[in-house]
Amino acid sequence: MIARLHDPEFSRWARQIKRAGGCRQPIHLRGKVEHYDRATGRLLHRYSTLHEPNGVLRVPCKTRRASRCPACAEVYRADTYQLIRAGLVGGKGVPETVSTHPCLFITLTAPSFGAVHTRRENNGKALPCHARRDAETCPHGRTMSCTQRHRADDPCLGEPLCPDCYDYDGSVLFNAISPELWRRFTLALRRRFARLNGLTVKALGEYAGIAFAKVAEYQRRGVVHFHAVIRLDGPDGPSSPPPPWTDSLEEAARHAAAVVTAEVKPLGRTFRWGTQLDIRRISLDGDLTEQAVAAYIAKYATKAAECVGTLDRRVQPLDDLDALPVRDHARRLIAACMRLGSDVALADLRLTHWAHMLGFRGHFSTKSRRYSTTLGALRAAREEHRRTEEITTGRLPLLDEDTVLVVAHWQYAGQGLSLGEQLLAAALTGVPLPSVGGGPR
Repeated sequence: MIARLHDPEFSRWARQIKRAGGCRQPIHLRGKVEHYDRATGRLLHRYSTLHEPNGVLRVPCKTRRASRCPACAEVYRADTYQLIRAGLVGGKGVPETVSTHPCLFITLTAPSFGAVHTRRENNGKALPCHARRDAETCPHGRTMSCTQRHRADDPCLGEPLCPDCYDYDGSVLFNAISPELWRRFTLALRRRFARLNGLTVKALGEYAGIAFAKVAEYQRRGVVHFHAVIRLDGPDGPSSPPPPWTDSLEEAARHAAAVVTAEVKPLGRTFRWGTQLDIRRISLDGDLTEQAVAAYIAKYATKAAECVGTLDRRVQPLDDLDALPVRDHARRLIAACMRLGSDVALADLRLTHWAHMLGFRGHFSTKSRRYSTTLGALRAAREEHRRTEEITTGRLPLLDEDTVLVVAHWQYAGQGLSLGEQLLAAALTGVPLPSVGGGPR
């Protein structure tokens, strides 16, 4: 740290750190960018990392995982918030009239794979976990009852009352098949909605459209459930008024959640959504506002399976599972992924590859094409804003893009910061230090 502070290029290094937004694990690039006049071939401008500290340019890692880089994850969360909110009240290319369209906030849960420790409340008062007077004794000699009033941070939350009775195979298989369940849910929703209004699915497009955005969230027991915004539009998307069929949209959602199934054919197991289905209307002045929904969905867009006590990196087949720094419940789920993943008939599920995610291999946040803008468009707008700012301040030359040829050559040169650099980066940007140090690699 002292060596970096006394480095003659410290101010340039600090500028890179600030520009990277306090990224915990910035990517190091080595290379150059040259601008040529297309007509004459004359070199107009050249940038090279030879003049940068250590000869590299440090750029943000842009991960969405808050456990890896809180700074970059915060940018991802803010972008997701704007994306979701634009689909509810307009903006970012979506007309403001979309705020009058009927919207539902739906939570689709997983079925039960065995009794787990949970925290239940009644009017803010904690209730016993699983209090049973006539509790049965499982085949492994454990009484299936728990009278404790668990704290919100109790480490046993989500763990099964009897690990030997818990269906670990079913849990990881459900995670693996849940993206397909969601896809079938959206198809069944459209079919049922069309049928309720006396239309075919093909004819429905002439009267209405259904847009959605969803995010996956891990429960403490290690299975995912989905939070989704479903919006009713007109035939031309958010720019056209929807038909007055609001009640049938909620009815169609309940029907689709109850009937769709997905089968893991090699094992002959069929999965469906859990019975705990929550459907609420989104309104601008009600209990569930567009701002609350957008914030709720964006929060989970930066999280993964950390709450279950697993890892945020891939588990290799040769890793010693007993030596992994994870909870016993997470270790059993990972072991189930490894065991099932070795079955050639289940190769398409890629359970071994996604063992650290407890079998889930889908995208955490997705949306339909007409819901709102895209994350790519938001990032492009931010980059254009920064570029305009640097041209205005004289850091970049003003060049006519139509007459300029850009030639760039970049090489990956590493990633991360030393422990001393992490201290300086935290002081420069205000981003807290990680709990576990990670040097450059």
